[in-house]
Amino acid sequence: MHRWTLTALALLLLSACKMGPDYTRPATPTGDAWRLAPATAESLANLPWWELLKDQELQKLIRTALEENQDLRVAVASIEQFRAQLLIAKYDLVPSVGYQGGAQYFHNTKDAVGIGPVNIPNVSNNQRDGTDFSHESATAGVKWEIDLWGRIRRSIEAARAQLLTQEENQRAVIIGLVGNVAEAYFDLRALDLQVDITKRALKSWEDSVRISRLRFEHGDISKLDLNRFEAERAGAAAQLAELEQHVVQQENQLSLLLGRRPMPIARGLALTAQSMPPDVPPGLPSALLQRRPDIVQAEQELVAANATIGVAQAHRFPQLALTGTAGVAGFQLTGMSGVGPFGTFGASATITGPLLNATALGYQVQVAEAQTKGALAQYQKKILTAFKEVEDALIAVQKTRERREAQEQQVQALQSSFGLATQRYQGGRANYLDVLTVQRNMFDAELALAKTRRAQLVSVVQLYKALGGGWSPAASSAEARPVSSSPR
Repeated sequence: MHRWTLTALALLLLSACKMGPDYTRPATPTGDAWRLAPATAESLANLPWWELLKDQELQKLIRTALEENQDLRVAVASIEQFRAQLLIAKYDLVPSVGYQGGAQYFHNTKDAVGIGPVNIPNVSNNQRDGTDFSHESATAGVKWEIDLWGRIRRSIEAARAQLLTQEENQRAVIIGLVGNVAEAYFDLRALDLQVDITKRALKSWEDSVRISRLRFEHGDISKLDLNRFEAERAGAAAQLAELEQHVVQQENQLSLLLGRRPMPIARGLALTAQSMPPDVPPGLPSALLQRRPDIVQAEQELVAANATIGVAQAHRFPQLALTGTAGVAGFQLTGMSGVGPFGTFGASATITGPLLNATALGYQVQVAEAQTKGALAQYQKKILTAFKEVEDALIAVQKTRERREAQEQQVQALQSSFGLATQRYQGGRANYLDVLTVQRNMFDAELALAKTRRAQLVSVVQLYKALGGGWSPAASSAEARPVSSSPR
C-alpha cells in the first residue's frame, strides 16, 4: 500500500501543470546594418578595456574604481540578496521539517476556586482531588505542499530572472564605471592642456604689454593701444584662474568615482599623446541584444513579470498539502504509576482554496498581465535607445575626427600668421590691431582644438559603452575582474 501511495504521488507531480504563459522572446527591431557604418563581424566592443585605453595611469585609476567604487559595491550586495531569495524560493519545493516539544504540570485541590478539575482520562473525580499531574511530549512533523499548478515553480522562475537582472545590472555598472572614469580622465587632461595653452597665451600677452609700454613711453603708440593689450592680458589671467578651478573640481569628481576622498590625481599621457584605434568597427546590430547589459536586464525583468502571471493564476486554485507527525509522549499521576513513553503518529492531507476572495485574485492576474505589458514596452524601448546611442556615437566619432583635422590646419595657419604679425609689429611695420586680432584668434583656436581632441577621445569611449564593451563575466584576465561578490 505504501508503495502504491508513493507511485501515485510521483505520477501526480509529473502530471502537475504550470499556470500562466511560458516565456518566448518577443519580436525585436534589429536591422542588417547601421545607418552610418557597415555591419561587420568584428566589433570595437570585443576589445578588453585595457587594450582600448592604453594610458598606464588611466588603467590604474580604472582598476582602483573597480575595487573601491561604492555603486559597484551596492550592485554586488544586490546580487547576494537575490541569490539568497532564489534559494529560499527553491526550498518551497521540498518538504519542510519541524519539531515541537512541551511539558505540562497541574496541581488540583478540593478548595480551588474558579478552576475546574483537570480532565485526566480514566481517573475519577475523587482521585483528582489533591493530585499532581504531569505530561511531556516531543513530536517532529513534515509538511509538503504539492505544486499542482506550478505556483512554486513559477516563483522560482521569477526569482531566477530577478537574480540575472541584478547580475546584468552589475555588468552595466562596471561598463559605465570604466567609461565614466575614462571620460573624466580625458576631461582632466583636456583641462590640463587648456591650462598650458592659457599660460602660454598669458605670457605672450605679458610680452606684448611690455613691448607696448615701451613704445607708449617713446610716443610710438597711444594710451588706448596699451590699454587694449593690458585688457587682453587681464582676460587671459581670469580665464586661467577659472580653468585651474575646473581642474581641481575634476580631480574631485574622479576621486568620487574611485571611491576616495578628494585628492590629487596622477597623470599619464598628455591629451595629444593618447592613442585610439584608427578604425572603430561597430559589429552586427543583432549582437547588441546579447551584449548590452541594460537590454539583457530589461529582458530578464520581462521574464520575471511573465512568471508572476502564473503565480497569480495558481493562487486561484486549491492548494494540496501533505502533513505527517511522529513523536513520543508520557504522563504521570500522583499515587499512580507513570504511563508511557508511547509513540504518536499522524498523517493528514489538506486542501485550501479561495472562495469569497476569488474575484480579487482574478484582478491580481490582471495586475500581473499589465505589469508584463509594461515590462515588454520597456524592453523594446531599451533596444531602440541602444540603437540610437550607437548611431549617435558613430557620427560623433566620424565628425570629431574631421573637425580635429580641420582645426589643426587652422591652428598651424594662425601660429604662422602670429609670428609674422609680431615681427612686423616689433619692426614698426604693422598695426597693433593686426597682432591683437591674430593672437586672440590663435588663442581661441588652440583652446577649441583642445576641446575637440577631448571630444574625439570621449566619442570613442561612448561608442565602446554603447556597444556594450568593457568587462564581461567570460573575461579570463584578472585585470578585468571587479570586486568579488563572494562574502569576505
